[in-house]
Formats: sequence, structure tokens, C-alpha cells
Amino acid sequence: MSQSIDPILSEAMHSAAQSRAVRQPPYDIEAEQALLGAILNNNAAIDKVIDLLRPEHFADSTHRKIYDLCLSMYGRGDTADPITLKRLMDGTPELERVGGPGYLARLAASVVGIINAEQYGRLVYDLYIRRQLIALGEDVVNDSFDDTLDSSTDDRIRKAEEGLYQLATTGDTAKGFTQFKSALKMSLAMAAAAHKSSGLSGVTTGLVDMDNLLGGFHNSDLIILAGRPGMGKTALATAIAYNAAYSKLQDPDGPGAVTAFFSLEMSAEQLATRILSNEAQIPGHKMRTGKMTQDDFNKLSAAVGSLERVPLFIDDTPGLSVGAIRTRARRLQRQSNLGMIVIDYLQLLSPGASSRREANRVQELSEMTRGLKILAKELNVPVLVLSQLSRAVESRDDKRPQLSDLRESGSIEQDADMVIFVYREHYYKKAKRPQKKDGEDEGKYARSVDEWEDALKAIEFRSEAIVAKQRHGPTDTVVLHFNGEYTTFGNWTDDEHLPYGG
Repeated sequence: MSQSIDPILSEAMHSAAQSRAVRQPPYDIEAEQALLGAILNNNAAIDKVIDLLRPEHFADSTHRKIYDLCLSMYGRGDTADPITLKRLMDGTPELERVGGPGYLARLAASVVGIINAEQYGRLVYDLYIRRQLIALGEDVVNDSFDDTLDSSTDDRIRKAEEGLYQLATTGDTAKGFTQFKSALKMSLAMAAAAHKSSGLSGVTTGLVDMDNLLGGFHNSDLIILAGRPGMGKTALATAIAYNAAYSKLQDPDGPGAVTAFFSLEMSAEQLATRILSNEAQIPGHKMRTGKMTQDDFNKLSAAVGSLERVPLFIDDTPGLSVGAIRTRARRLQRQSNLGMIVIDYLQLLSPGASSRREANRVQELSEMTRGLKILAKELNVPVLVLSQLSRAVESRDDKRPQLSDLRESGSIEQDADMVIFVYREHYYKKAKRPQKKDGEDEGKYARSVDEWEDALKAIEFRSEAIVAKQRHGPTDTVVLHFNGEYTTFGNWTDDEHLPYGG
């Protein structure tokens, strides 16, 4: 059954459509002419705009060609002026459409001076960005209307987010040279911060031995935390994220950090339950099943009151891409001074909307790790990313992971500034209870079981963080305390194991 459209609404829609039909994309031909005139009179004007402006930023196709030729000639050390350009462009469609070689002379006559070149270059670039923004908006509208596209609403939103981010960062120019004296000052400031913070020059993990070995997690570093299922990757990452955020709450000028936790596997509620369980010292299974006393519930309420101001932000949206994470992290950095990012975990990230459909999984992961490293540098924060390990670990007698076990992509090791493996011997030893052999003496079998139980008890709470790669320092193994009841990690208390105990 057809439905009629309100006449007033129909008229408004028609009027809006007519208004859109007569709109012209924003451009300023005179600004483009003035900039090219400055370049043709003094090629040194190119230095003012070369980091920002590319040929495609010009609205006029002839101006794009002229600027492209000017860049090429300037790069070769040749002079770009109306005479030299005439030899290259005479008879070309681009020059004929604007009246021939005389147009080059008129451009040179419209000189505005090298001092104003940068201002005109910025104007040309800004208008290009506005045109691209309009085109992106039209693509979003058209994709939203198109029922034939084989993509979900979330995919379309993700594509739009990535498009906006790419547009927002199009003008990010190269950092350029840093004077050595400036680099020295930055190095001294880092050393002073480490001295003031008892050896910490980066974001604290809250784990004494790990901080002593690593000096904390450093800005712009990509840190890979990997392990087989059951080793406690998420538990360790959660502990580190919480410790860093709590430290920031306690001392805003200390080594803590406002932390973003992108949880692609667990929900925000599950992560919060783990933290709350440890803080209130109430086992998580009791919280989930409701088997708590009134005293337990009172402790939970008190713990919530002490935790609610901790600057830890959890995003449990499934299937995020690196581009979507970048957009959300940049927003959080503007709003709350983001200082560290945790992502759980790499293999659950979605390829970007711009990824080639024919790309295999290894290529996709390579693109993702490169994107995450770029993200760490762009935001100047440590990015801690969890990763799975291949099953090759299970085929060895010694189950301790190696760099070659990183799953599916060698680029993980290549792009990472630091690789840390989580290993719990207890997990494997528990599955190796002695089996009674045929004809074996009962007493002998009982002794072997007792020995197994004693050995199991000795390592029940022992976990290892194996630092297999570190660009800034030594590699070694840090012993940590793992509490399975509260699913969390803490400091190991046996003083004999502390090689970095300070």
C-alpha cells in the first residue's frame, strides 16, 4: 500500500534538492594563479609549499599540470618559468584549453611575492580538503541508500570513520629535521624523569621487576604481549592497564597514564569484574553466582567507590579496525589526555575498509601491525597489543615460547619494539599427572604422585614474563605472581629471584 508524503515535506525536499543541484565545489582559481605566479617568478617559493601541496590539490587541471612540471624541474635543478614550461606544454590539451602559451606569461604577471606563497598554498589545500569532505559525504549517503552492497551497517560506519580519519591526517606533514641540541635536551629530560621516578622513564606497569627491567612502557613503542591460550594474556594486560591508570589517579605527574583498553574478546563488564574481584578480594565465581555474604557485598560496594575515578576507558566494540581504533583513540586523547593504549587482541582486529579483498591473512596482519606502530608514533603513547602464538609451542618438550612462535606473520616481530611472552609452567605440569604403569608397585606410584603434587604446589602461583625482544635494553625473564582465584598478576615475593630488585 503506497503512502502519501506530506505536501509541505515534499516541497521542502524539492527545494533542498534544487539548492544542492546548484551548489559548486569550493575552489579559488585566483589563489591558484597567484601561487603559480609566485613560483614562476621565483622557484624558491616551492620550498614554502612542497611539504603541504601536491598537484592533485589544485582544482584546475591545467594548474595541476603546471605545478607538477614545476616540481619535477625544481627537483632536477632546472628553472621553471614561462619559457621553459612553454617548451614542455606547447600544444598540450591542458595549455590549449586556457588559451595557449600566453597563459603562462599572464600567470607570471600575477605574482604575489614569495612571502605570500605559503598563505596561498594553505588556501588551495584547505579548499581541496573541503572538496574531498563533500565527496566523502556523498559516498556515505550513496552507500547508505544502496541496498545491493554486501556489507553491514557496522561495515559502512567503519568505512566512513576510516575515510574521515584519512582525510583528517592528509595534511600531516613530515616532522622534518630535529636539531641535535634539541634531541639532546629531550634525552636529558627523559633521563631526569627516570631518575626522579626511581628508574621509570615510561608508563608504569605496576609490576616492580618488570618496571626495573624495562623502565616502563615508552611513548611511541609497539609492545606485543603474546602467549598460548590459558597463559593469562588478558589478565596480565588488564593488570597493567589498571595499574597504569590507578597510578595516574594517585599521582597526576607520576609515571601512570590515562589508559584506553580496546577489548575485542571480553565485555567491559567482564574486565571490570576481574579488577573488582581483585580489589575487593572476592573470587569472581562468587560474584557471578551470587554466592556472597553481606560482608562480601559491602566490600564490593566499598571497592567500587575507590575505583570509579580511575582513568581507565574500556571499548568492547567487536571487530574494530586499526582505523577505527585510531579515530577513537585520537578523540580520547583530545578529551582526556590519553597516555597508553591496550588492544586485546591482534587476531580479532578487522582489516581496514581499504584493504585489498585478495590480500591473505599474513598481509592483513602485516598491514595491521604497521598501522599500530604508526598509531603509537602519531599519538606518542605506548601501544600494548595482545597476540596469539602458533601451536608449534605444544609440539616441544620445553613449552616456553620463542619469537618464531608468533602466529601468522613475521612482521609482528619486525614492527614491535618489545615482545613479551606469558608462560605458566603450572598450566602444563597440571596436565601431566603420573599414570600408574602395569605392574608398578603401589608405594612407588604413590611417591611419584606425591612428588608431582609437591612440584605442582611449588609453582602454583609462579608465572614468567619472558622479554624476548627489547629495542631499548636487555632481554630477560621476569617472575610474576599469578592468582588464579582472582585472575590477576602481581609482584613475586621471593627476594632471591630479583636480578633487577634495585
